[in-house]
Amino acid sequence: MPIKCLIVDDEPLAIKILEQYIADLDNLELVASCRSATKALTYLEKETIDVIFLDIQMPQITGMAMAKSLQSPPKIVFTTAYRDFAVESYEVNAIDYLVKPISFERFFQAIQKLKTSSTPSPSNESNLSISPETLLIKADKKQFVIKLIDIQYIESIKDYVIVHTPHQDLVSYQTMQQVIDALPITDFLRIHRSFIINLNHLKAFNHSNVFVAENEIPIGRTYKEEVYQKLNQRFS
Repeated sequence: MPIKCLIVDDEPLAIKILEQYIADLDNLELVASCRSATKALTYLEKETIDVIFLDIQMPQITGMAMAKSLQSPPKIVFTTAYRDFAVESYEVNAIDYLVKPISFERFFQAIQKLKTSSTPSPSNESNLSISPETLLIKADKKQFVIKLIDIQYIESIKDYVIVHTPHQDLVSYQTMQQVIDALPITDFLRIHRSFIINLNHLKAFNHSNVFVAENEIPIGRTYKEEVYQKLNQRFS
């Protein structure tokens, strides 16, 4: 069945672009486009959808306020011209956060995340999550089921990832993006092009590095602002 999509945005051009992207993918179905959060909330009282593409800065009720008001929300993908709300989007477990102007490639990545979160399957090698608490890793001609809580950090070297745990390090022929798509954004944070850390294992951090278990890991220059915001929010 196609994924039922609702667009909520006060900008006609933004709606038009998303409508075209949705039309270009066979597995998506646009059920409605709303110019305000108020109209969207009224629509959701009567209809069931799978995902909302939700703008944040809107008059009267913001997209963030709307998301927080939903009792049993569908999946949410934020679409906004502002990067400032990326950290706050974690609070409502958003699937993704798209910054305008949104390219089709970036939109497609969000849909892949959506599919991963909605239909986990161990038979699909690109889908590494087989339950909300585990990660499936293929290494040494075996399939390893790793508890998320045991993962300290994940390192990328060319076309391989190394999953570091207290018990073993698993080397797998996977892309970093495949791993990211399978991890919950509430507990895992990408701090560098080559590193994802488990915030539950974070011991300390400064302006240049984080310390996970006994390891000092650099924070990438392009990731610093978002990393600082997330860490300060989580540990303040």
